[in-house]
Amino acid sequence: MKEACTQQQRHPSLYLQVSSQNDQPCLPLHTSIVLFLLSYCECKSFKVFLVFAKAGSSESLKKQLPDYLEVRDMQYEELHPLVKGCHLPACLDESGNLCRAGLAVVLRHIIDTTVVADPSRTDVLSLLGFKKTCLKACAEVSKWTRLCEIGIPSAVEELRQNPSSPDLQLPPSILTLEQRLAEPVKVHNDDKIRRQKLKEQRRVAKPALSHPVSDGLELRTALAKLSVDSVPALTTRENSEIRKVMTKDLPPLEHVFAEGLYFTLTDVVLLPCINLYLGSLRGQAVTALHRLPCLQRWYRHVQEVPGVLRAAKECGIVLSSPAVPSSGQADPPAADVSSCMQEQEEQETAKEPPFVGGPRPTMGKLKEKGIEAEFAPHPCPSWTLPWDSLPEAINPTEGKMSDIRAVRKRQQLNNLVAMVKEMAKPGNTVVDFCSGTGHVGIVLAHSLPDCQVILIENKEESLVRAQKRSFELGLKNIGFIQANLDYFTGHFEIGVALHACGVATDMVMEHCIQVGAAFVISPCCYGFIQNAIKFSFPRSKRFQETLIYKEHMILCRFADQTAPQLPPERRHIGKQCMGLVDLDRSWAAETHGYSVKVLTMEPESCSPKNNMLVGRPTLWN
Repeated sequence: MKEACTQQQRHPSLYLQVSSQNDQPCLPLHTSIVLFLLSYCECKSFKVFLVFAKAGSSESLKKQLPDYLEVRDMQYEELHPLVKGCHLPACLDESGNLCRAGLAVVLRHIIDTTVVADPSRTDVLSLLGFKKTCLKACAEVSKWTRLCEIGIPSAVEELRQNPSSPDLQLPPSILTLEQRLAEPVKVHNDDKIRRQKLKEQRRVAKPALSHPVSDGLELRTALAKLSVDSVPALTTRENSEIRKVMTKDLPPLEHVFAEGLYFTLTDVVLLPCINLYLGSLRGQAVTALHRLPCLQRWYRHVQEVPGVLRAAKECGIVLSSPAVPSSGQADPPAADVSSCMQEQEEQETAKEPPFVGGPRPTMGKLKEKGIEAEFAPHPCPSWTLPWDSLPEAINPTEGKMSDIRAVRKRQQLNNLVAMVKEMAKPGNTVVDFCSGTGHVGIVLAHSLPDCQVILIENKEESLVRAQKRSFELGLKNIGFIQANLDYFTGHFEIGVALHACGVATDMVMEHCIQVGAAFVISPCCYGFIQNAIKFSFPRSKRFQETLIYKEHMILCRFADQTAPQLPPERRHIGKQCMGLVDLDRSWAAETHGYSVKVLTMEPESCSPKNNMLVGRPTLWN
């Protein structure tokens, strides 16, 4: 353990999970995906640790580990506390106080690290896609990220864990991917490529096919980007007849890879999963392969990317060479999935009675049931931090915000810190969710030296700035986690969030309730609230019995009408709508044994979004 900790401090460390099947160690798909990317990038910047839940050895896994990687075994109990509080895979930086967790976050960090070490690796940089946004959106809000990061790996992992009773009905996540691959590609500035495709179609004197069998311009364009030759033939000027064709009449482009024409991180994630899944179908349900023509074509295209076969071999991934299915074999079941989802949505909508738009009818409907916005008195309205005596790195003016914004930010921090200090006890762990650049968390770490403070943020740039500020202050009781909220599993006593956007407020509340922690949350962006994978609105039983979803959305939309430049009457309605949305949230929390108050920050002018939800378990000491 001492040797491992020493290594962690000198080098960034990568922690990968080892699972068990039939009492034998095996690598879960998330681990295989990370190893495959490391091999593709030829990245040697990390110390890699295989983490066993119980005593075990990686000796039997050697064929799945690239030879050049320095890999060590580690027991779960030996993990750094920050890493132990997260789902694996996870990466700990050299300082030992910044952890990156979750598949997409770790993979993107590996790419960034590779390019920093070798800027000539433009092929690795291109994995991040257009504007470097590939799999950047968190799985809680992005259906595509959730499908690739969680849905498909989970479905294939389930099949691998239960091979004796295969489900011949294709998993919905696989069907969704097949449907996505069958759709036309929409890429930035695709006009030239589509005109070149039209030119080739006319040259061979064949009618345009909506689903051509043979590979054509799309694949050549994709592979040209990966080759040394950076000037593909399609840059030549088209003849006048081709130029006159309207854009809407040009032939559509077909998927070569998961996100369109170009090989990206998404393909890296999917390849180990789809390889395993197609292999299981060949062994037990060959006829099902005919229902996945686009997926098989994608699988063949990926193998043509330079470096893929090498990386797969180094990781013990055995790729096959499937024949391209004929168009007559294709049976696109994904359309049926889409149709079923649409019918389900229509049925749900049909159950809802009609409603009258606007906030007043909705607020009147609630008032008839005795439901009105309730604001508890502020327990310490005049309390303030000693800003004049605090170090410069703590003061919001240290950043790039204006003086007026800095004053308001200090007022907001006064409110949240006052609530947390009233609750906190020595030895407590306080988590600053959606921490941004650390305005709340850094103040708390400085003000509560006997508590441990953890900042959780999905945006790397913000978290790195927060880490830099904490270094300047010499704080020793602070840690940083770059991850989606779902990947944080650690225990804590108090959760705090300043201006948690939309459903992020509900996600933070859920995390706190799961571990029995108190919370101090300032909601924001009510207009972004909508039904999500984990949440449906209204949240509480009384609101559900009174309002339908669309009526609740009316409250959310008008809750954002609190800007100071708006007329006073509209701001008042907006404030009441804010209070009603948060009242619904507070009642939902109370069903889990919480006492919750909705407060207004002091002074009210510190922010248009000046509500605070302060909750604690009724049995909380």
